[in-house]
Amino acid sequence: MGEYRELTTPLSDETIRSLRSGDMIYITGTVYTARDAAHQRMSEMLAAGQDMPFEFDGNIVFYAGPSPTQPGMVIGSIGPTTAGRMDSFAPALIARGLKVMIAKGFRSDAVKKAIMEHGGVYLAGVGGIAALMSQCVKSEELVAFEDLGPEAIRKLEVEKLPVVVALDSAGNDVYDRGNK
Repeated sequence: MGEYRELTTPLSDETIRSLRSGDMIYITGTVYTARDAAHQRMSEMLAAGQDMPFEFDGNIVFYAGPSPTQPGMVIGSIGPTTAGRMDSFAPALIARGLKVMIAKGFRSDAVKKAIMEHGGVYLAGVGGIAALMSQCVKSEELVAFEDLGPEAIRKLEVEKLPVVVALDSAGNDVYDRGNK
């Protein structure tokens, strides 16, 4: 079991490198959502030499799409999507400067290599925690790809969003059964 830490975004490279697999993290600040379709579009933009819809440096991408917002709520339930669905796009985005991602499940060898090479970190949310995570969202703003509906990129302001460091910049992986 790792340390308990509270972090505020944006995260510095030093902070990212200090995170260890197994650490329990509570994130406060800005987090951007992006799922499969948004990742595909960002990859196409990257290939075309276009700017990304938001600055990657120090920011976090949460692989999530909210359910419809209920009256009196800031956002609908929002939980982590399976990371592997973005693994074909992630290495190029990591090379472009994306260093911190939140999702659930293990990552491919190509993503692990990119995270280690570029000093990133993968944070895992717990499946089934979507209703709790939505309570951590204090505001929500559409950033890009409105036509994608729930898969559009959104800027969330969160307070104490609970995650676990699943894969640190040294390659230590909680999903690796040999990890101590």
